[in-house]
Amino acid sequence: MLRFETAGESHGECLVATVSGLPAGIPISLEAIGRELWRRQQGYGRGGRMKIETDRAEIVAGVRHSHTIGSPVAILVRNKDWQNWTEALAVESAAVEADHRPVTRPRPGHADLAGAIKYNFPDARYILERASARETTARVAAGAVAKALLGQFGIEILSHVISIGDVCLDRHAEWPEIAALGRASSINLGCVDAAAEARMKEVVDEAYRTGDTVGGVFEVVAHGVPPGLGSHVAWDTRLDGRLAQAIVSIQAVKGVEVGFAAAGASSFGSKVQDTIHYDRAERRFTRGANRAGGIEGGITNGQDVVLRGLLKPISTLRKPLASVDLETREPALAAYERSDVCVVWAAGVVAEAMTALILAQAFLEKFGGDSLDETRRNFESYLKQVQDF
Repeated sequence: MLRFETAGESHGECLVATVSGLPAGIPISLEAIGRELWRRQQGYGRGGRMKIETDRAEIVAGVRHSHTIGSPVAILVRNKDWQNWTEALAVESAAVEADHRPVTRPRPGHADLAGAIKYNFPDARYILERASARETTARVAAGAVAKALLGQFGIEILSHVISIGDVCLDRHAEWPEIAALGRASSINLGCVDAAAEARMKEVVDEAYRTGDTVGGVFEVVAHGVPPGLGSHVAWDTRLDGRLAQAIVSIQAVKGVEVGFAAAGASSFGSKVQDTIHYDRAERRFTRGANRAGGIEGGITNGQDVVLRGLLKPISTLRKPLASVDLETREPALAAYERSDVCVVWAAGVVAEAMTALILAQAFLEKFGGDSLDETRRNFESYLKQVQDF
């Protein structure tokens, strides 16, 4: 079974990702992983940290001569800002307490206070170090490896921004324009429509001027997914549930939509279900639309998998909100170190990675194989079964 984990803190020495359960023989490119890391750092409204870090992946296990070898893949991404935190976050030394840089004024909406209470820390430093969205760098690195597997079978996963604040893209985005955006050499805010993006940038500018932050909605599309991934037989094998959990696990994401769930909830059944048709020439079933987002009964149906993540404004504001000092219990303004204004595009890139990892899990559950060649044989045999159905 494919599994992945991340380790590391926001200002620690490095971030680490491990991916196990991959078949041998998958082509792995450091350049491709680096591009995914670069994409995560883009987007209008990013803050000062992006000027410090130049994320580069180092593969230290599981890949030899640019191919997986069946053992766990381990990836490091070093934090350039670590040089400013070597004493404050030293692994050993009782003397660090003087330069510990405590955070005693928790930020509303962040893990600061809940985590400090849970782990019995007198300040929130160690909580925010791990809870920080900097952790998603490791997820993106792991997701790039999952994308490499899926890409061998014609599956591609990309995202775009559909709203910032109250400004929304007022049309459906087609796959070719999403793909063009995902492959672009420069990223502005990440919307496929230039006019809508210009209005979104105005919202970001207003948030910056007022010391605020702003959220929005991103959409992830997995193109080329075959029917039959996931299962209806148990609650925890339903693919839509697994994907939803993966998306909501991303920092600041508070909701997820599979397909056009919100619109469907306010409509009649006759307007929501995707009608079924059969193309005799192509010998395949087709649908009249894709409101289900490519998943029915927890199983992929052969259409694009479409997910939307609802991202709240991030919790660190340049104009801090009311809080309480953990030492004195007196009213205080929340802590502030550094902050982005808008991270919706970046969150979409992270969601691509999470979607890739979950789809890769489901793909290997169905097609298995210790080597890429074995997996490919199983996949091609299944495609013939689908065509002959």
